[in-house]
Amino acid sequence: MIAVIAKMNVKQGSEPKFEKSMLALVSKVNKNEPGVIFYGLCRDSGGNYLVMELYEDEAAVQHHVNSDHLKAAGPSFKGIMAGPPEIQRYEVLEQK
Repeated sequence: MIAVIAKMNVKQGSEPKFEKSMLALVSKVNKNEPGVIFYGLCRDSGGNYLVMELYEDEAAVQHHVNSDHLKAAGPSFKGIMAGPPEIQRYEVLEQK
């Protein structure tokens, strides 16, 4: 399994628009990507956002990256982001 954590850099004052756009994307990912185990938007008490992602394998990650709904969502984030996401990728270690 592959885990991805994406810290989202949202412009101050753009949080409501960001949440609306991101939650729409979360719904599409979860409905249309069978290799996704978990894909969710999280917010801490300071108003910082991250997306937690868990995929079955590399093929599922590539399907997500190349999905039409991810590409189509791009314009909805224009003007509301303070910078690109900070992405960390992990291999999930499984006990055998």
